[in-house]
Amino acid sequence: QVQLVESGGGLVQAGGSLRLSCAASGSISSINAMGWYRQAPGKQRELVAVTSSFGSSNYADSVKGRFTISRDNAKNTAYLQMNSLKPEDTAVYYCSAYLTSTPGRVYWGQGTQVTVSS
Repeated sequence: QVQLVESGGGLVQAGGSLRLSCAASGSISSINAMGWYRQAPGKQRELVAVTSSFGSSNYADSVKGRFTISRDNAKNTAYLQMNSLKPEDTAVYYCSAYLTSTPGRVYWGQGTQVTVSS
């Protein structure tokens, strides 16, 4: 089991930046990949970015070049640096974790709201 707590969301103007944090606790040694998803009103949850324990990362096309995912293993924390934000980035952002001990199961944080005004 792992618990995830997000922080760093808020209201920002278009073109601005935010950094989201995701603090993990529990069976952190079993964490394989960590990622960020988002869900806008009336839409399905979508993958934003994911990073593996080996350091490789993948991004949704819509955020490539603007968002950067990173991990600080010493702090058991993942980050999502979001630059050049657009109104269409407005959503609830969720941190996720995948454990080697429970393959196929995704652990979720409670979500943090990001609102980008035009």
